[in-house]
Amino acid sequence: MQSKCYNKNFSDTNRQTTFTYMNKNIEKLYAIAGKKERLIIGLMSGTSFDGLDLALCRIIGDGRSTSVKLEKFTTVTYSDSFKENLKSIFSRHDADLEKVCILNEWVGLQHASIINDCLQNWGIKKEDIDLIASHGQTIYHAPRFLHGHEQYPNATLQIGDGDHIAVATGIITICDFRQKHIAAGGEGAPLAVYGDYLIFSKPEENRIMLNIGGIANFTFLPGDIDAAKVFSTDVGPGNTIMDAFIQHRYPGKYFDENSSLAMQGTINEKLLAALKQHLFFSKGFPKTIGPELFNMTYLRNAQQVSKTESLSDADIMATLNRFSAEMIANAITHTTDPALKYFIYVSGGGMHNPLLMKNIKTLLPDHPVLTTDDLAINPDAKEAVLFALLANECVAGGNEQMGENRQGIPNVTMGKICFPA
Repeated sequence: MQSKCYNKNFSDTNRQTTFTYMNKNIEKLYAIAGKKERLIIGLMSGTSFDGLDLALCRIIGDGRSTSVKLEKFTTVTYSDSFKENLKSIFSRHDADLEKVCILNEWVGLQHASIINDCLQNWGIKKEDIDLIASHGQTIYHAPRFLHGHEQYPNATLQIGDGDHIAVATGIITICDFRQKHIAAGGEGAPLAVYGDYLIFSKPEENRIMLNIGGIANFTFLPGDIDAAKVFSTDVGPGNTIMDAFIQHRYPGKYFDENSSLAMQGTINEKLLAALKQHLFFSKGFPKTIGPELFNMTYLRNAQQVSKTESLSDADIMATLNRFSAEMIANAITHTTDPALKYFIYVSGGGMHNPLLMKNIKTLLPDHPVLTTDDLAINPDAKEAVLFALLANECVAGGNEQMGENRQGIPNVTMGKICFPA
């Protein structure tokens, strides 16, 4: 393809010639869209601030014909100062607006630097990469249910500007996926449903794709592959309150590694009952939520109501762990047909919490609980892979219809396109 494309339109009357030129970046995007396969880097950084996941994906086709191979995967751990910068503005009503503005650009540059370093370490030229798919760093999630202002829409905000990534890497970047979802009537989450359906559906096997990050969510994939039956929802807390408690009580630690503290404790039924008494849990499905609700304030309120302020740290952690497991199990039970068997495939950081996994298996004894490793996708890489798939659909697909366009699953192609300079 030449550097400039044009069409010649001749007039019979005056023989004038009109040349229509294509912007070089549009031309490149057009070429990428027409390729049989694309090499896309998917980026994901969750609300636990562990680090940046980078999944180098070779994607062939689009829609239900999509196939993906995970070529490379790594997680680059954030420094303590990086984490503290994010925590200073995360999920805060009193966040410093100037710092939000500055960190939006800075996080984008940091992510770009990480990408450049990874490409060098992998021995891959940037010219070989077709697209970067950047989820960004969520700092606030505000569905109307949570913010309570009926005159305002659902809202969410991710920082880590895509233009900075594109310019600093020289690679076309697709970012800010959640905004189109909200604009089309959704709540900006969960987005995993789109990628889950494309690559994990299997005839004659009903599947639950359970992701346990800060917030837990799942996608139901019917065994008859009927896109209209696909269902996805947030559940409630995954790791978020447990992580917040550890960070509050044990400075320098960010999570309960290997459930070591929770395993020393005993579940307190009074606190557990109080934790479960919130309007969110009686709200119908699908729904979304974030750490804006499930945080240390939520725990303290539950302790006051249940008069359990003097509980040991171990008992609190054991109870929080069971709380997350019960809300996951309850949501799956209430949204699926009890007469059917489901295979549950887990991904996300919660998968590494042995007590949480034990609790889930105990609560759902009739359904095999596996991980996406059993489906040839590294469970730690899954979310980054799914955003690479969303970028692929943005550029080359967008024709799949699922969920009957009902609440929570609008039929839209998501992502903003950012060109290099």
